[in-house]
Amino acid sequence: MKLIGDILLIKNKRDDQHRDIEIHIDQIEYITYKKDGRFFQPFDFIDDLDTPVVITGDCLARAPKNDFEEEDYVFKVYDKIGDDYSLNENKSLVLTLVYVEEAEQTILNSGTYSITMPNDEFNKIKRERSQEKKLNKGKAKKRS
Repeated sequence: MKLIGDILLIKNKRDDQHRDIEIHIDQIEYITYKKDGRFFQPFDFIDDLDTPVVITGDCLARAPKNDFEEEDYVFKVYDKIGDDYSLNENKSLVLTLVYVEEAEQTILNSGTYSITMPNDEFNKIKRERSQEKKLNKGKAKKRS
C-alpha cells in the first residue's frame, strides 16, 4: 500500500479539492456474512492484486472513530459515477498512520480496504481468484 499526499487533510465531508491525494491499494479484503448455527458470522477472503487499485482523496471522507486505536483513521468510500459521487456503505478503508518524530512526518504504517458483499458474489470472486492462481502457478512451472 502506498500513500501520496497528506491524508490528514481529508475531513468528515467529501471534498473535490483532495483529488491529488492518492492511495494505491495492493490488497482487497472481501467480507460476507454466513449463518453459522444460530448467528451470522463474518467470513473474509484477502485478494492480493497484481496491479494496485488507486483511490483518490475526492472519493474519501473521514468516518467517526468508534472502537479503533488512536492512530487508526477510518474512511467512508464514495463511488464516482460520471461527475456524481455516491456513498458506498459496503466499502471502507482503515489506515494506520504513525508520526515519526525524527523526520517530523506522518507515514502510512498499514491499511485495510474492505468490501462487504452478498454470499453468492463472495463465492464467485473467491472461485475466480483461486482458478487464476492455479493457472498462473501452472504457467510458472512450465517456464522453469
